[in-house]
Amino acid sequence: MHGDKAVSLLREIKRTRAIPPYNEDTIRQVVQEVQALYNDIHQTLNDPEVVANDPSVACGMIVQHTSILRNKRCVLAYLHARMLRVQQLRWELGPVLLEEFKEGLSHQEHQFFRSYNTHLNTYMKTLDVNLTTDMEPPKELFIEVRCLQDYGEYQTENGTVNLQENCQYFLPRADVEHLVRRGVLAHVHST
Repeated sequence: MHGDKAVSLLREIKRTRAIPPYNEDTIRQVVQEVQALYNDIHQTLNDPEVVANDPSVACGMIVQHTSILRNKRCVLAYLHARMLRVQQLRWELGPVLLEEFKEGLSHQEHQFFRSYNTHLNTYMKTLDVNLTTDMEPPKELFIEVRCLQDYGEYQTENGTVNLQENCQYFLPRADVEHLVRRGVLAHVHST
């Protein structure tokens, strides 16, 4: 059936909130299907006797053309959903792309991430505001965090801190929020 491969791309991206590995094989199959449909339409149009004598052939060409457009929309929706998730990674994890996410991205998506990161940083420098801090309105300026892994020395606005595994620190939220999102630190909620 026309469009099954393209629809499978959308089902794949809808199944998970994370970014699934880039499905180059299925995209290639969809492109081949589009090319085959286009060639069928082109061959039919080059045979004037078939088109002139049979209205069902014209209806078949319309179905083929509609299938081409549907495949195109499905692939574009798949790529757009992936692009939005790459942008979301930048906002949630910061400027460094973790290894676990790098493997599932295509080369173009890596380039997009770097470009998006550069443009976002330029914009934030222009405004002189860090838009990536305080993704939620802060309740306090300093938070208590527990270090989940040895991180080493880390520079805050108040000085240098040596972040060691299983130690707790009371640090400015703006300085450590991205480390909490990356999983280096865990916010210790007071009860």
